[in-house]
Amino acid sequence: MKIVKYLGLTVLALGVVAIVIGGVFIGEGIMKNNLIVDRMNVEKVSLNLDPNNPTVFTPINNAGDAQRAADLIAEHRRSIAPTYQDLLAQTGGRFDPTNTTELTYAQAMNLENYLYMAVTAFGLIQATMANGVFMVIVGLAIGVIGFLIYRVSLIKFFAPATK
Repeated sequence: MKIVKYLGLTVLALGVVAIVIGGVFIGEGIMKNNLIVDRMNVEKVSLNLDPNNPTVFTPINNAGDAQRAADLIAEHRRSIAPTYQDLLAQTGGRFDPTNTTELTYAQAMNLENYLYMAVTAFGLIQATMANGVFMVIVGLAIGVIGFLIYRVSLIKFFAPATK
């Protein structure tokens, strides 16, 4: 019966480990989400969501808003030139930072990429946090099973012998 008792304690310990690791995943996700949102707020990254009110901007702090902003910038950038190669073909084949059109195009590419990376980061954060929640749930289930195995071993150990 001692082996069943130790098996129960081992399974219970594995459940606790899974809960702790899941908590770490959740905590890391929350910290990284806060970091990205904070950096975007410091840089005042915002999006005009109401075309009827062009002076009102909404801060970008989630994947959906970042995606909409990146898509809008991509649309505006493509109105200058469909691709970077097309831009260079229009302006002599070599990037000229003194040319405001080329500089605007390059800055649009930078901001667009920044926002698409934010979309990716927000998605990865959500996946990490979902994995953490799953690990906590599984850890709880494993812990309960370990506790029940341990309890059964104690009950059988202390139960009176039947004839």
